[in-house]
Amino acid sequence: MSHSPVHPPLRLYFENSVGRLLEHPDGYLVVQYNASKRKLEDLKTFLTQASTLLRQRGWHKLLGDQRIMAAFTEAERNWITQNWLTNSANPAHPYYGAILLAHDVFARLAMNLVMNEARESGLVYRLFEDEAAAVAWLLQVP
Repeated sequence: MSHSPVHPPLRLYFENSVGRLLEHPDGYLVVQYNASKRKLEDLKTFLTQASTLLRQRGWHKLLGDQRIMAAFTEAERNWITQNWLTNSANPAHPYYGAILLAHDVFARLAMNLVMNEARESGLVYRLFEDEAAAVAWLLQVP
């Protein structure tokens, strides 16, 4: 008789058309993107809520699930790199992000552009295909 691994319950913190923000009991934020196209204002609200939760909890880790996400638009990329990354991250105490790569090749390319900009901010990230590997990395970073 085989047992599947028991996943602790995730608590929903915020949800809109962009996706869901979930609190993981191991002390990190799970950012799940939906497949649908986004409105820039909805993305701003979504990521601002993510920053708020990280600050409230004193967390510095997130698991970004982009597997079904549509590509970021140029306007979204610009806002993420010029506003969210610069306002959220702190080089003295960086955020650690384990990113599950999108299946969509254009979403992957757009994410690469964002990640190149992220190197300048206080975000330390790794890209993963496998969720278990992403979580394992996240749990071993400080």
